[in-house]
Amino acid sequence: MKSRSETVSIVGMGYVGLCTAATFASRSIRTVGIDIDEARVEQIRRGKAPLHEPQLDTLLKQAVKSKLLEATSDISRAFGTDTTFLTVGTPSQQDGSIDLSYVKNACEDLGNVLREKRGYHLVVVKSTVVPGTTNGTVKRFLEQSVGKKVGSELGLCANPEFLKEGTAINDALHPDKIIIGSNDKKSANRLKRLYRKFYGPRLPPVILTSPESAELVKYASNAFLATKVSFINTVANIAQQIPGVDVGTIAEAIGLDPRIGGLFLKAGPGYGGSCFHKDLQALINYSKNNGYDSTLFRATEETNEQQSNKVVDMAEALLGSLSGKRVAVLGLAFKKDTDDIREASSLRVIIQLKKKGVHVIAYDPMAIPNTKKQLADQIGYADNPYSALKGADCAIILTEWDEFVKLKPKDFQACMKTPNVVDARRIFDPEEFSQLNYVAIGLGARRSLRD
Repeated sequence: MKSRSETVSIVGMGYVGLCTAATFASRSIRTVGIDIDEARVEQIRRGKAPLHEPQLDTLLKQAVKSKLLEATSDISRAFGTDTTFLTVGTPSQQDGSIDLSYVKNACEDLGNVLREKRGYHLVVVKSTVVPGTTNGTVKRFLEQSVGKKVGSELGLCANPEFLKEGTAINDALHPDKIIIGSNDKKSANRLKRLYRKFYGPRLPPVILTSPESAELVKYASNAFLATKVSFINTVANIAQQIPGVDVGTIAEAIGLDPRIGGLFLKAGPGYGGSCFHKDLQALINYSKNNGYDSTLFRATEETNEQQSNKVVDMAEALLGSLSGKRVAVLGLAFKKDTDDIREASSLRVIIQLKKKGVHVIAYDPMAIPNTKKQLADQIGYADNPYSALKGADCAIILTEWDEFVKLKPKDFQACMKTPNVVDARRIFDPEEFSQLNYVAIGLGARRSLRD
C-alpha cells in the first residue's frame, strides 16, 4: 500500500525558509511557502530568488515549474498541510536581547488557521530562539489561538537549522546532523518520519532531545565558531608583530590537532553575517538575565569589533595620514557567494575610513545593491575591480571573491596611483606580492612597511 504523500508549509520566506522550501520541493515534498511580503512572494512565484545563494535559483525554478512549491501571502494555506515550519526572523533588540515579535505573530496567525482543523498538525520551530521559547512563547501563543493543548492533535518541536550562506543548499541536502527537540514521542516521530522521506537511506544522525537543549545547540554552535574566529584573529594580531611569522602556518599546524581542527581558523577582518553577532548578543543577554556573566562570549564580540580597526591601522601604516586619500575596497558581502552585508566587516572598515577623511570607492560582484540601501552616496561604487583600483592610493581586500583571487601584482601596479595593498582576507601569495607595498592580516612585519 502506497503511503500518503507529505505536505509542508513554511512560514517566513527569508533566507532559511526559502532554502528549506526549495530543497523540500526538490525531493518531491509538496511545499507551501508563506510570507507577508507580497513583492517577495510574487518574485518566488516567478521562480526567481530574492537573494543570492548558489544553486537556489535553479532549484526554485524547477520547484515552481513542477508545482511542488507554491508561494502565497495567505497563511490559511497552512491548513491543508501536515507540518508547518516557523522560519521567521528573530532580530536583536537595542539591548541585544532577542525580539520574538515575529514568532508571536506567526503563532497567533497560524493558530487561528488551525482552530477548525480536525486531525494532527505538527508545528516545528526552525527559527533561532533562546532556550525556553518553544515551550514558553510558542506553545503559549499557539495553544491560546488554536484553542487546543499541545498533545494528541497538535504537535510541537524545536528543530534548529545549520545552513551556511554560500553553501546553504548543499548543507540542507547533506547535513551532518538533525536535532529534534520535543516533549513527546509523537511529535518527534512525525518529524523524523518526514526527514526519513526527505533523505531516504542517507538520513544523517538524528539527535532526539528536549526543546531547550535543541535551542541551545544552535547557540552553542554559533558561539563556538565565532569564538574560534576571534581566537585566530587574536593570534594573527600577535603574529603580525613578529618578523618572519605567518598566522597561516600557525593555523595549519594547530588545525592538524584533532582536538582543534582546521575549520574557522582563517584569520581575517572579523566575522559578519546574520547569525554570529545576533546570536552571541542574544546568548549574552539571556545568560545575564539568568544570573550568569558570559565573559568569554563578550570577549569574542569585543575582539571581533576591534578587528576592523586593525585593518585600518594597516592601511595607515602604509600611507601615513589617510585624510584625503582614495581607498579601493574590494568586497562588501560578509563572505563570498552571497549578497548579504548584515554585520559585514566591510561596513565597519568603511565607517572607520570615512572618519579619517578617506574617499572610498568600492566594488563587489553581488552586494552593491544592498550596500547602496545602507550607505547610499557616502561612498563611490565601481563596475569592476579595475575601475575601483584606478587612481587609488590603497586597496583593501575584504571579501574572498574568486575574481579577486585572480588579480595579479601587475593589475594593482597598472591601475593604482601607488600599489599599497592590505590583504585582509589572506587571498594572495605574500612572495608573489612582495614587489608591492603589501601587508596582510597575521603576516609578520615586512620591509615594505614604513618605519
